[in-house]
Amino acid sequence: MMGFKRRKIMIDNMIHDQASGLRRLAQPSLTKVISVTGGKGGVGKSNVALGLAICIARQDRKVMVLDADLGLANIDVMLGIRPKRNLGHVLTGKCALKDAIVEGPYGIRIIPATSGTRSMTELSYAQHAGLIRAFSSLEEDMDVMLIDTAAGISDMVISFSRAAQDVIVVVCDEPTSITDAYALIKLLSKDHHVQRFKVVANMVRSYREGRELFAKLTFVAERFLNVTLELVACIPLDDKVRQSVKKQKIVVDAFPRSPAALAISSLANKILTWPAPKTPSGHLEFFLERLLNNQAGMGESFGE
Repeated sequence: MMGFKRRKIMIDNMIHDQASGLRRLAQPSLTKVISVTGGKGGVGKSNVALGLAICIARQDRKVMVLDADLGLANIDVMLGIRPKRNLGHVLTGKCALKDAIVEGPYGIRIIPATSGTRSMTELSYAQHAGLIRAFSSLEEDMDVMLIDTAAGISDMVISFSRAAQDVIVVVCDEPTSITDAYALIKLLSKDHHVQRFKVVANMVRSYREGRELFAKLTFVAERFLNVTLELVACIPLDDKVRQSVKKQKIVVDAFPRSPAALAISSLANKILTWPAPKTPSGHLEFFLERLLNNQAGMGESFGE
């Protein structure tokens, strides 16, 4: 049984250590953190995230991809990689985060998640703290970190989106995709004060269709929410994407001159021009905020 004073000292020390690590990680001059999300599954988030990673890495930038679909990982599968360790091993203390990182095409660094593990989608506050410690100790020198979130509007999707400096919302021309994207934007803006979103119209038949899709989303979002949406790319419907998936490659690598690959490459060039925030708003310090707001709950995890 742990005394109250001892437990409080442990929590205070942990918060201090995490705060220091998060301040290092949140320096915008070091790493630009971009969340690629969408609300609905099947809109092509992972293809977009990995395509951007490869295109940015080709320009001599150091890129890391975090597979944040903690229960249904697919980044490693899409690349034909079989990692021996993943975030599940990190959280259970079986390895350090640096030992779970694997190398993908063009030197991109990949943090793989687990697949088919329900517990990874329902992390406790103590496990969130463990995840922070892992990232705080990471010494990888990265220019860009891309977070490929899970589908839906779960707590983890919201958390990782809040962690980013820029949120890319991938949407396709389906009513459910538009509805789910709006729900995600609404939740992030109303409950978590995220006001700016960059939109990718994916799998569209023409640039005009992409603009019309963006107009549909903008109509409801800007009418009822205090947000600003920016259309940053229209990625065409391209059979080469499907062919690439079968080859366990990304379209920008397998078919670099295909319409979809060229659109993703153009977006990657835009990303490199996006200015980094001058203050560390957003980023991973939201974990610390969460930790501070739930010290009592975390204290219980240590036991009385």
